[in-house]
Amino acid sequence: MRLHLTYIFTFLLSSRLFIRPYELMTKVCHLCMEQQRLSDPQADKMRVRKIAPKILQLLTEWTETFSYDFRDERMMRSLKELTHRLAIGDEVYRKAVGQMSQGLIRRLTVLSQYEEALVKINATAAERLTAVKAKPQAAIQRDMLSICNDPFTVAQQLTHIELERLSYIGPEEFVQAFVQKDPLDNDKSCFSDHKKASNLEAYVEWFNRLSYLVATEICLPVKKKHRARVVEFFIDVARECFNIGNFNSLMAIISGMNMSPVSRLKKTWSKVKTAKFDILEHQMDPSSNFYNYRTALRGATQRSITANSSREKIVIPFFSLLIKDLYFLNEGCANRLQSGHINFEKFWELAKQVSEFMAWKKVECPFEKDRKILQYLLTAPVFTEDGTFINE
Repeated sequence: MRLHLTYIFTFLLSSRLFIRPYELMTKVCHLCMEQQRLSDPQADKMRVRKIAPKILQLLTEWTETFSYDFRDERMMRSLKELTHRLAIGDEVYRKAVGQMSQGLIRRLTVLSQYEEALVKINATAAERLTAVKAKPQAAIQRDMLSICNDPFTVAQQLTHIELERLSYIGPEEFVQAFVQKDPLDNDKSCFSDHKKASNLEAYVEWFNRLSYLVATEICLPVKKKHRARVVEFFIDVARECFNIGNFNSLMAIISGMNMSPVSRLKKTWSKVKTAKFDILEHQMDPSSNFYNYRTALRGATQRSITANSSREKIVIPFFSLLIKDLYFLNEGCANRLQSGHINFEKFWELAKQVSEFMAWKKVECPFEKDRKILQYLLTAPVFTEDGTFINE
């Protein structure tokens, strides 16, 4: 059964490289009508019973795993038509269809609420930045260490943010980035009523924000001694992230420390014990195609598979590299074989990598939330590289 669902997942994931989801759903609708002859009152009940479970299994996987496809009104219309036909005269299917539809509406509602929350968070961050630019001295009054000086707690709160944002990324968002619009297709409005999810982009923006937050926090203090303390604090946070399995926050922190406004602070770095930072940089060294990181990721993945607690199940990959790997897998292999057949081996591998991500994003964060720290991490004023420059 699981293998069959894996086939369905692979099919639903990769099919969008060839056909739009609503077009595929339309074809499924027509196929169902032809096969079952459901529109015919004298339809053979045995044939109905034979194909209905398969259609229901496809729709269940589709609505549960690729929920965001159904933000397209055309998808919802076809789904309603299809489920209505399946449920006619059969109480078992009627109940299953009802549960499936309720689950889909619930997931789409939660997604909309999450997107609204993101808009509010970003608006608050923008307002705080504007206020600080108007009164620069206000920035010195609050910093990360005044909010929380425990690296372990901050690493846990970063993990909360990471896991929440990961959980909303749909598998189709990875493939969405590969789809090239046909230059001969003049139908500009073909996706006008298809509200795509953009959680993947929001997650990449979070990585950038964390990097700039680290750089800003290090550069704001006036005294070198204080700056050095902030550097050492974030090194400890990064180390705790590594221990948790939160590689994305780890890399964001390292990236922030390597930004020119921070790396040029030679006098500050001379006061820092850099041994721990050197170890972390070694782990995330990009040479040999991130060999050290990939080894650590495999270890964390293995730990996750055999884990008994949520704490040990956490695997948060360095996200930009994951996207890059999927991109090169797509670009490096043809969609079709020389025979003209679909290159299913390619899509099986693509689905395998995305399904691994799907397992990681389902992990519940075991740490207690600290609203004050979370609010600071998400909305504290963050300057661009130009804004963080200071003189030593």
